[in-house]
Amino acid sequence: MKNEILASESFSCGKRHYFLDFKLACNNSNYVQFTRSEQQEDGSYKRWSFVIFQNQFEDFISAFSSLFRAAAYQGKGYTTVRELHEELKDKRGIKAMPSESRPREKMVVNGRSEMENAELLAMLIGSGSPNESALKLAEKILDGAGGSLKNLASMSQADLCRFKGMGMAKSSTVMAAMELALRLSAAAPIRYKTLYLYKKPGRPTGLFGMGN
Repeated sequence: MKNEILASESFSCGKRHYFLDFKLACNNSNYVQFTRSEQQEDGSYKRWSFVIFQNQFEDFISAFSSLFRAAAYQGKGYTTVRELHEELKDKRGIKAMPSESRPREKMVVNGRSEMENAELLAMLIGSGSPNESALKLAEKILDGAGGSLKNLASMSQADLCRFKGMGMAKSSTVMAAMELALRLSAAAPIRYKTLYLYKKPGRPTGLFGMGN
C-alpha cells in the first residue's frame, strides 16, 4: 500500500495539533512525516508538513540527541553543541586514557614491537566516534576479522565501512597499510654473496658479505 502509516503519535497545544507518522513509501523504504495543523480564525485549519527519509534517520536522531544534551547543560558555560561534543569526546576517547596507555605515547616509550595489534590498528584509524574511541573501534574490527591479521588484510572497503565510525578515508588508510604489509612479505629476500679474502700466512681469513 502506498504511503501506509505504520505507527502514529499526536498531541495538541491549544489550537495547534501535531502529528508524527512513521510511514512506508511505495518503494518499501520508511520515512517519518511531521505535521502541524493550526486552527485559523475562520474555523479552517492550515497544515505544514515535512518528511525525513530513511537514509537521514541516523543524522537526524544524532542531531536531536546533541541538541537535547546541550539544552540539559544550559547555564553551565557551554555556548554551542560543538563545545559540548568536544568535551564528551575527550572524556570517552583515547585522550581520556592515562598517557602511558595511549597507543602513540606507548610506542614512543616501548617501541613498535611491544604494541598490540589493536593499538597499531587504532593508530591507523586515527579517531573514533563520539561514543567510541579509535582503540575500541579497532578491537571491534579485529574481532570481526576473527583476530586474524590475514583476514583483516583481505577485507574490502565495503567490509571495513560496515563498522560504525569507518568511512572511506579511514578504511583506505587501513587497506593501504595492509597492502604494503602484503607486498613486503611477498618481496624476495636479500641474498648475500660471500667473499673470501686471502691474507698473508699466519693471519685469519676475512669473510665479508655483499648483497646482490
